[in-house]
Amino acid sequence: MHSDPGQPLVTDAAPPAWRLSRRRAMGASLIALALLAWIWLLPAEDAAGNPLAVAALLGAAFGLVLQRGRFCFYCNATDWLAQRRPQGLLAIIIALAVGIAAHALIVSGWLSDPSSGRLPLDGHIGPVSWVLFAAALIFGLGMAMSGSCLSAHLYRLGEGHLASILALIGALVGFVAGFALWNPIYVHLIHGAPTLWLPNHLGYGGSVLLAMAILGGLAWALTRWQRPSPDAPNSALPATPSLAQQLFARKWGPALTGVAVGLIAIAAYVRLAPLGVTAELGSIARGLGGGLGLLPERLEGLDSLRGCATVVKEQLWSANGVFVIGLVLASWASAVAAGECRPSWPRPWVAGRIFLGGILLGFGAMIAVGCTVGVLLSGIMIGAVSGWVFALGCFLGLGLGWWIRQRLARS
Repeated sequence: MHSDPGQPLVTDAAPPAWRLSRRRAMGASLIALALLAWIWLLPAEDAAGNPLAVAALLGAAFGLVLQRGRFCFYCNATDWLAQRRPQGLLAIIIALAVGIAAHALIVSGWLSDPSSGRLPLDGHIGPVSWVLFAAALIFGLGMAMSGSCLSAHLYRLGEGHLASILALIGALVGFVAGFALWNPIYVHLIHGAPTLWLPNHLGYGGSVLLAMAILGGLAWALTRWQRPSPDAPNSALPATPSLAQQLFARKWGPALTGVAVGLIAIAAYVRLAPLGVTAELGSIARGLGGGLGLLPERLEGLDSLRGCATVVKEQLWSANGVFVIGLVLASWASAVAAGECRPSWPRPWVAGRIFLGGILLGFGAMIAVGCTVGVLLSGIMIGAVSGWVFALGCFLGLGLGWWIRQRLARS
């Protein structure tokens, strides 16, 4: 059997006590120190006045939670589809519940009368149309083809999943394609679509009650029809485990993961901007596409929409860019400490599928102006109907893509 070089050999008799080997501790410490040094050297603010150190630290916290909690929308959904294991989806539900309650409390202090028709500052509240649903469906298919959502591809880079590089390059191509087709899509299909914020119609109490009822019903259904399959322990822990053992010996449970994601989303909204990971990727694609003459000179209405904004960069660092870098570096340090950083490269035909999946991810995220983090998480937390529409389309596309992959695998 194979084992981590820093751990004793695993036998079938009993799992050994997990320990943080000197080699892994040194590697994780060096990555963490490099991350902190980089944050120290960052400029104070980006062009929009956002504090870059705060963005990097929030990104690092998000990367740690994603890696330790295995917070991947595709992985969590397929755990349920294939094995009826609800833990991952419950983590998403808990994150949404924490975020919904906190966002309503925060926004009500800024906008006391939601019935006025005004929208909260910077909230990811997008236009609702069948185009949004179709973009989410495409994004879900991209998740199934590439094996992850965009945020998971970022944290899986830290685990040595080099195929995620192909998915991210494909996403750049998808973004460029989305920008190239944006004007006719917006003018003929999106322009004039309603921007629906639930508190405008139900008040804060009503919108929170409705969201919690939906989430509670989903949680009940997941636990009601789960398949009993207790996980075999991957390591033995002493009666009084050390901090390292508590953090890195096992994957975090849904409660800890969900609450942590919810708290990070709250901190990001109050201190920086709504949680999102695609703005930097889209901005790079917009700059490349424009520089190559592939995009129209004007992208109609795009910069007025709420979501993961994409702009042509005028300086090196942006808040979302350093957020993403912090995410990747922290997930790398976490994976090294846990012994889960195992560099791998896919077979050629798998690499092609992942690249094509990345194109669908990028195209869907561009048309929806965000992904599972920016539209689904941040949108639902703020009370946007667009978040719920994206969630429905995304999970239907994911399920369809998963079913197709299962059928092809059996043929």
